[in-house]
Amino acid sequence: MSILSTYEESHPGSMSKFQRAQSIFPSGVTHDNRYATPFPLYMTHGKGSKKWDVDGNEYIDYVCGHGALILGHSHPEIVDVVHQQMALGTHLGACTDQELEWGSHVKSLVPSVERIRFQSSGTEATMMAMRLARAYTGKTVVVKLQDHFHGWNDYAISDSSGPSSGVPDVVWGSMKVLPAGDLKILEEFIITNDNVAAIILEPTGAHYGQLMFNVESYLKGVRELTAKHGIVFIMDEVVTGFRASSGGAQQKYGITPDLTTFAKIIAGSLPGGAVGGKADIVDMISHNGKFVRNITDRVAHPGTFNANPLSAVAGSKCLEIISRGEVNTIANNMGIKLRDGINGVFSSLEISGHSYGIGSMVHVVLQDCDCDREICTGDHTRIKNTIAEEKTIQLKRSLQNHGVDVMGRNAFLVSAVHTEQDINDTLEAFETSLRECRDENLF
Repeated sequence: MSILSTYEESHPGSMSKFQRAQSIFPSGVTHDNRYATPFPLYMTHGKGSKKWDVDGNEYIDYVCGHGALILGHSHPEIVDVVHQQMALGTHLGACTDQELEWGSHVKSLVPSVERIRFQSSGTEATMMAMRLARAYTGKTVVVKLQDHFHGWNDYAISDSSGPSSGVPDVVWGSMKVLPAGDLKILEEFIITNDNVAAIILEPTGAHYGQLMFNVESYLKGVRELTAKHGIVFIMDEVVTGFRASSGGAQQKYGITPDLTTFAKIIAGSLPGGAVGGKADIVDMISHNGKFVRNITDRVAHPGTFNANPLSAVAGSKCLEIISRGEVNTIANNMGIKLRDGINGVFSSLEISGHSYGIGSMVHVVLQDCDCDREICTGDHTRIKNTIAEEKTIQLKRSLQNHGVDVMGRNAFLVSAVHTEQDINDTLEAFETSLRECRDENLF
């Protein structure tokens, strides 16, 4: 039986639900990354490193809530505090002790955060960071890097080819996309353009390190250039925050940005985002004190669910657990074990492919490379093209047939509750899936 036919026969419930969903949602899904052919899987519940679909199939989960679940599904300490808060109120329409505790945990783990403002998502966080930078500098242009993702707001969603559908040209005109990893091009643009407010980037490379650059040297160079020219350096740590290390990529590589955007892990598996950084920048939102603004200078920031009590207690508990010191060590060690094991499978089967990534963020590409398996030096266009090929799509389907669910088409986001047995079972499934793909002449 083929990979595709096995997928269809093993998931009749998901197929049925997707047929209904197409009359409710565009393309039948509520998130672009959940769209899949011939249909996506419908899940019912999760516990620890596992989750289950509507047909009763069990999966070792490497989607991990799109990266939010470094503590896995339904962590008992988080479930407990959320249950307690539910009884006290989900939205009090006022300031709370919970938001104070949440913000204090962030400041403790990320020293560059002198002041913080909570939002409800990563998209809101990056939108606010760019707005703060423009207000603070009085300049307009924000530089982003090719393929780097910063949410779906009008400024961030487009790329070098121009504005996305529905984004006015006048909005896109205030963004500039430059090649990732090239300090010379960045410096030349800054020198010849005096209207640059900020640069925003993913610190490990596009798509949380799928398309990498020389991380340490590039980040150091960006920090030096932006400091020299009075440009706000925004580090988008929506994925890497509290994952690359307890203090994010900035702690791991010793770089201090002016602003940092957070989401995912920061809210402990519930919706939440934040912008934190230098007080004089974030206080562009302030009503009083040292940074009094008139109505035209001040950056407005409402938001019904900003720092809502449920997200606040979940986020506080998650960050408290991370601060104990074991979470990142376990997740990173399991990620490295998985990465090395996948490379061993490729080698033993003599199939072109390699795995790479930083700690718990593991990527797989079905092509060879001579990189050191942490920082991949492969050509970005070739990597993107390979990920879009049928062999990659079928590999994901086969993995799902064998009880492994991955992020997107080719990424494994590892949590602190993945066990050595999970990794071993995953490697066995990976080897079986590669064999099946080879049997279907995909390699």
